Amino acid sequence: MASKPPPPSRAAAEDTGTTQQSTIETRERIYPIISRREIEALISEGRHIIIVDQYVLKVDAWVKYHPGGDKAIKHMIGRDATDEVNGLHSPEARAQMNRYRVGRIPGRWKNFLPPIQGGKFRPRGEGGEEWEEDSPELRARAAYYDEDTSFGSSSFASQATSTEFESSRTPSPAPSPVFDEGESAPELDQLRARTNARSKSAVSRSDSFTSLSSVEDEKASTKGVDDGPRDGMAHLDALTRQEIRLDLDKYPPLDGDTQDTVIRKYRELNERIKAEGLYDCNYVAYAIEGFRYTLLFCGCLLFLKWGWYVPSAFCLGSFWHQLVFTAHDAGHMGITHHFHVDTVIGIIIADFIGGLSLGWWKRNHNVHHIITNSPEHDPDIEHLPFFAISHRFFTNLRSTYYDRVMEYDIFAKFFVSLQHYLYYIVMMFARLNLYRLSWEYLLKGQAPKHGPAWWHRHLELAGQVFFWYWFGYGIMYKAIDGNWNRFVFFMISHAVTSPLHVQITLSHFAMSTSDLGPHESFPQRMLRTTMDVDCPEWLDFFHGGLQFQAIHHLYPRIPRHNLRKTQKLVQEFCNDVGIPYALYGFVEGNKHVIGRLADVARQAAILKKCQQTIVDGSIKHSHTH
Repeated sequence: MASKPPPPSRAAAEDTGTTQQSTIETRERIYPIISRREIEALISEGRHIIIVDQYVLKVDAWVKYHPGGDKAIKHMIGRDATDEVNGLHSPEARAQMNRYRVGRIPGRWKNFLPPIQGGKFRPRGEGGEEWEEDSPELRARAAYYDEDTSFGSSSFASQATSTEFESSRTPSPAPSPVFDEGESAPELDQLRARTNARSKSAVSRSDSFTSLSSVEDEKASTKGVDDGPRDGMAHLDALTRQEIRLDLDKYPPLDGDTQDTVIRKYRELNERIKAEGLYDCNYVAYAIEGFRYTLLFCGCLLFLKWGWYVPSAFCLGSFWHQLVFTAHDAGHMGITHHFHVDTVIGIIIADFIGGLSLGWWKRNHNVHHIITNSPEHDPDIEHLPFFAISHRFFTNLRSTYYDRVMEYDIFAKFFVSLQHYLYYIVMMFARLNLYRLSWEYLLKGQAPKHGPAWWHRHLELAGQVFFWYWFGYGIMYKAIDGNWNRFVFFMISHAVTSPLHVQITLSHFAMSTSDLGPHESFPQRMLRTTMDVDCPEWLDFFHGGLQFQAIHHLYPRIPRHNLRKTQKLVQEFCNDVGIPYALYGFVEGNKHVIGRLADVARQAAILKKCQQTIVDGSIKHSHTH
């Protein structure tokens, strides 16, 4: 049989006019170059399109199987997800993603705002499929997108749409109302072009978080705020503008060249971290941890046998507190770096011993790592009615994670007005809410039912039964005499875990909640919304690695015992790219958190006064007629 003639060369094909679409050949297959307009049309049709390493991935078939939940994927639609994917996935998982490649993109990708965040996309045919990427009309639309949506809060856009994949005649959401009035285009350009007039020090201790009080100290920023404008929404919009201005002043500009430099150096640092072996787990450290866990649990059982319920409860609470750190490592595949092995380790610790769902934590935590400190998207800061760390919670935001409106109702108004006084009290009982969320995840079918993680839910359910048997029946009912003693034991054992919840919130509550738009790079957003806690090395066991949250958010899979060694490298990176590295002592950090909560409570009081003034004015006006 005669062999087939070789295909014509690319140049020959172009000469004969037979090649209508550019392609790039890889060792696996030939992928077509897909235009931005085509990707937009696919997303408008409900497709889950993400960009990873210049490849276009259509992951519709994988969404329901994703062990980290569907929400994390939805927040990456239309975006370059390279850094998020590399940070949160093992090399094996990243290799398996290749099966979802459908094309490549030419050159640098400019992010869309994902549909879940309010982004709107033109359907195929609208505006003309024949448009070229460099056509004047498309350039005008792109310019509009850059200028108007780079700064706007997506909260307004997300509230404006009721369906996740709603189409629009514009490739981007409507401009945020906070810039509709009182802001001219030249003023926005000046904000965009403003360079960092800040210290080149690698560590920022005074100005790396968005504080309402610090903004209000500036005369230019306080106009119409402390005076209490009659229009409550105008007051909130003014606050949003102030926070965005503060972040634009403090952090590198959002233009493509600057952000590309940040990304390039971030990736270079990752290679350096790999070369220095900081991704390698220190199993000796885990042996020491295991010895500490054993002492605490044995202490619990010994004191329980003697009838010393208070010290027994204290040991059990400390045991749970310390175990969470290892479950956190396992959830990030930071122990063996093997998905199923680390997951089983995490389920044994979280479900069987701690009564908390590792699957729920993964689903929640992945979204937190991707869209950190976004009031309408990050479940780790959505704590109404008890806490509001941003005035934006006063507008009845819709949580895209919980898929419900976070009502700023009478209960929220009461608790928020006192939140800076109630903070530590609420933290004492925060674990009870984690039980609720765990059971909600397992019973409402939020866990993957197919794919590699299909059996994890069943193992977790077995773990929950085991936990409530040994703790609820074995200890609370059988080993403790009297209901009062049971109540005291339960309350103390859970209250002792409160430092863990303080540590978790400490890293984010005092940091920026501003939305700078889809063009901000992953490393810049992580450093803008997260702070580290400074402590002596001998105290690392108490914080369990959570004191290095900024570093952890940059490189989630680095084992926590190596985070201190990584800190110096991250400080050098921050100094190099001009991003402030927020580092505070534990006490100082707590002061900033309480200060933020007090600021927001004060803004709630101002808003209440504004609304009351409007009501009083309306009543007075009606009486005059």
